[in-house]
Amino acid sequence: MTTTTVDATIERWLATYDAPDADVAFLLCDRHDPQTVAFTFVAPDLSTRDMTYGELAEQSRRLATVLAERGVREGDRVPVLMGKRPELVVTLMAIWRLGAVHVPLFTAFATGAIEMRVAGAKARLVVTEPDQRAKLDPIEGIDVVETGAEFDRLIADAEPLAETVAVGGEGIFLQLYTSGTTGKPKGVPVPVRALAAFHSYLHYGLDVREDDVFWNAADPGWAYGLYYGIVAPLVAGRRNLLLASGFTPESTVAVLRELGVTNFAGAPTMYRALSKSGLVSGVRLRRASSAGEPLTPDVVEWAEDALGVEVRDHYGQTELGMVICNNWHEDVAQPLKDASMGQPLPGYAAGVLDGQIAIDVPGSPLLWFTGYHEEPAKSAERFTPDRRWYLSADTGRVDEDGYYFFTARDDDVILAAGYRIGPFDVESVLVTHPAVVDVAVVGRPDPEGIRGEVVEAFVVLAEGVDGSAELARELQELVRDGYSKHAYPRAVHFVEALPKTPSGKVQRYLLRQA
Repeated sequence: MTTTTVDATIERWLATYDAPDADVAFLLCDRHDPQTVAFTFVAPDLSTRDMTYGELAEQSRRLATVLAERGVREGDRVPVLMGKRPELVVTLMAIWRLGAVHVPLFTAFATGAIEMRVAGAKARLVVTEPDQRAKLDPIEGIDVVETGAEFDRLIADAEPLAETVAVGGEGIFLQLYTSGTTGKPKGVPVPVRALAAFHSYLHYGLDVREDDVFWNAADPGWAYGLYYGIVAPLVAGRRNLLLASGFTPESTVAVLRELGVTNFAGAPTMYRALSKSGLVSGVRLRRASSAGEPLTPDVVEWAEDALGVEVRDHYGQTELGMVICNNWHEDVAQPLKDASMGQPLPGYAAGVLDGQIAIDVPGSPLLWFTGYHEEPAKSAERFTPDRRWYLSADTGRVDEDGYYFFTARDDDVILAAGYRIGPFDVESVLVTHPAVVDVAVVGRPDPEGIRGEVVEAFVVLAEGVDGSAELARELQELVRDGYSKHAYPRAVHFVEALPKTPSGKVQRYLLRQA
């Protein structure tokens, strides 16, 4: 397929999803064959339940009537605190039928994190499940709808909503909050036109085909799981698996094997845990993709033998979706380069400004982010003054072949004795040691006042391994001899766990303060 054909496909998607009369419920549900399976819900015991588009349409129309009677109107923000269960997707579709906005709440959140998002969204109603209800009780001024027998009765007794609200391509249908790796989470409004970008990634980035058994294992409380585990499969009419339990290597291998998964997407921490577990056997994938943090080379090497396919790294942000990828689709796929996150996804153009990865705004018809919710100052920081470029706040480089390489969050770059050191490069070496399960590298002020900053490593060890001074020296030498003398960690700290956001991203700023 030619570049012209790819561009024409992008234009066709934009014409559909950016139309003035774009209707989310129609685009994600009602236009599909009602007999086609939308989701397969997988219980911890691996029993499954399919939900067709017809079932989703009928139940969401009835729930939309219930929510309308509770006062939900077009433009209202409606947070949902719920795991990967059938009621989740029914609730989301009901919200969208009313022209309202879904605000995801991660089920691992405590009350404080929930209240911050509920207040920031000015929400008056929250939908939840029994196991999560107690977290909402301390929050004043909100109505709560809870799943269970009463929830089911309300749906069964309600008349189906006759007409849905079309908010158009510029209308907001999601509002996520950033993961808080560098500070207070910020609200990201997502317009309906973003469906074109999500469709491009599912098609060109992940290459999800009609005959695939697709499993995006990320949690829909965060961007990757919501954008590409719920919304993108719906917009493209592709089935996704939703596993009710949390991640473990044992459950993941069981689902991959027993359900015959052919196309898998997950976080680097998942792949790393699988590679260290020794449990992977009898699994053969057609496609494997990773996103969330950079993928270390050891995982790529492991996967080709263990999974039968290379793992391809992809880069994006809550504010962007996925934008730079080692694309899988044969029309745009290129060979892998070690440690590269690939090339721009069709519909995007990128560059590097002063060492920072940037997206070319006029050259990226799929770019949908215009600013944070009610935060004009923070929004302005994301763009150059002329709004010609979106600034990612991630440092990196691009080579002569157009491949992009991630270095670090801009705040995480280590300045040591005149060198700029990316934590990822050092972490990629350290994690190859068999004793290391997880690792994060930061820069801290040089106590001698000579180097500006020194590299320090925080290391999580495998079970049964002692954090001895000898092992610390061994890790230092591994970096010094295998990567660079200027980048080896001057101090190695052995810790039980790394501080991470609920979506699994390392909060290096907390380590710098330790």
